[in-house]
Amino acid sequence: MEQPASERALCDADLKTRLKHIKEILTSPDILTFEFSSPHGKKFALVYLDGITDKQLLGELVIKPLGRVKGDAPPGAVRSLLASPEVKESKDISVAVESVLAGDAALFVEGQQTFYVLGLKLPPGRAVAEPPTQVAIKGPREGFTEDIKVNLGLVRKRIKSPALQVKMLSSGTRSHTAVALCYIRGVCRQGVAERVEEEILSQKIDLVPDSSYISSLISKRPRSLFKRCGSCEKPDIFCAKICEGRVGIIVDGSPIALTAPYMIAEDFQSAEDYYITSYRATVIRTLRLLAVLVGVLLPALYISAQLYKIELIPLKLLFKIAGSVSGIPFSPSVEMFFTLFIVEVLNEASVRMPKYVGMALSVVGALVLGDTAVKAGIISTPAVIITAFSAICLYTVPDLVETTATLRLLYLLVAGAVGMYGVAVLSAFLLCYLSGEQSYGVPLLAPFAPLVVSDLKDGISKSNLYSMRRRPRSLGSPDKVRFKSDKK
Repeated sequence: MEQPASERALCDADLKTRLKHIKEILTSPDILTFEFSSPHGKKFALVYLDGITDKQLLGELVIKPLGRVKGDAPPGAVRSLLASPEVKESKDISVAVESVLAGDAALFVEGQQTFYVLGLKLPPGRAVAEPPTQVAIKGPREGFTEDIKVNLGLVRKRIKSPALQVKMLSSGTRSHTAVALCYIRGVCRQGVAERVEEEILSQKIDLVPDSSYISSLISKRPRSLFKRCGSCEKPDIFCAKICEGRVGIIVDGSPIALTAPYMIAEDFQSAEDYYITSYRATVIRTLRLLAVLVGVLLPALYISAQLYKIELIPLKLLFKIAGSVSGIPFSPSVEMFFTLFIVEVLNEASVRMPKYVGMALSVVGALVLGDTAVKAGIISTPAVIITAFSAICLYTVPDLVETTATLRLLYLLVAGAVGMYGVAVLSAFLLCYLSGEQSYGVPLLAPFAPLVVSDLKDGISKSNLYSMRRRPRSLGSPDKVRFKSDKK
C-alpha cells in the first residue's frame, strides 16, 4: 500500500522534498525560505514568517554557529551549536507549519528526518504605558499591552512565587490565539481553574482577536445584561485579584485581562483605593455607588414625577419646571428620549472622530446644539440638565457603562408607561434576578446577598490593612489568611 504524500515527506530526509512539501501548505508570499551551507558542505534551510520572526537573532544564534558544522557531523552536533534558548525537535511537518505561523523558525538539516523549531518570535507591539481607562494618581502606572509574553512578565514581576501557575491554552480554530490561565495553587478554590479551562477549550470559533470574545464564550448566559468576568488593564489589580483566590485570563493581542469569579462590587473599587487612606476610599466608593444610582434612576424619576406624581416636586421647583416646559411640542417621555439620543450621538461621534476634531465636536455640540434646541423650544432646560448630569454620573464607574446605560433606557420606558410603580417593580425584578446569579459559584451581589459580614470590610466601605487579614470568604479560598503580623 502506497504511503500518503504527507507521510512520505515525514520519512524523507531530502531537504528539497521537505521544503517543497511545506511550500505546498504555506503558500503565502510572506513565508520565507532561506537555504545556506556551512563552509564544510553541510546544507540547511530555514523557514520563517516575515515581520514576526527576529531576523537578527536568527543570524546571530543560528546561522553563524552552524557555519562550524562539518558535512559528516552527527545529528547531535547541530543541536549543540544552536544558541537559541528555545529549541524543540520534531519529525512532524504539521508541527513545523504551526510553529512558523506562530512566529517561530523551522530549521531543516540535510540528511536528518528531525528538524528544529527555534523560538525567535518578535511580534510588533507597543511599549508598556499607563492604560487610558484606569488612570491612577497614586500607585503603579504600568498597564498591560497586546503582547502576552510582556503581560506575563509584568505578572511574574509582582508575584515571585512558585505557587503561581500559568497554563497556556489555544483558542480559535484558525487564529490559534494564545490564552494564559493564571492562578495561585493553594489559594484558588479547587475546580475553578479546571472549569474555566474546560469552557475555553470547549468553544470552537474561528478567530479570537480580543479577551472580550473569551468573556462571551465562557459566559453561561451570553444574552444576559450583566457580565460574568471582571476586567482590568493594570497588572497590580490583576495580581491582587488572583492573590484573593481568582483565576486570571490573559489573551494574546488584548491589553485587557479577565478575572473570575466576578462580583459586581469589584467595579466600584479601583486600584487607587488601596494606596490612599481607608476613610477617603470609603467616601469615594460611596460616591461612585450614589452616582450610578442617580445616573440610572434620575431621568426615570423625573419623567414619572412629571407625568404621574407631580406633587412629589417641591412647589418652587415645580414653577420653574412649568415655565421651562410650557410650549414644548413633545411629551415628557419623548422629550427625554430625544435629549438622550442627542447625547449618545455626540458621545459616539466624539469617540469615533479624530482626537482633536472630536473634542471640538463635543464642545460645539454641547453648547451650540443644546442651547439652540432650548431657545427654539424643542427641549426644556431641565431635560438637558438631567440628561447631561446622568451621563456624567454613569462614567464614574466606566466598567459598568454598557450595563447602566441600557438600564437607564429600561427605566425610562417603564417610567413613561406606568410611573413610579413600574420603577419599583423593575428594581425588585433586577434585585431578585441578580440575587440568583452566580459566577463560578460566587453570587454576583456578594458580599451583600447573601450577606457575608467579614467581607464587608472591603465592599463599598474599606477598612485598613490590619483589618483585612483574611481573604474574602465569598471566594472560598482554601488559604484563609493572607496577612500575618508579629506586631502586638
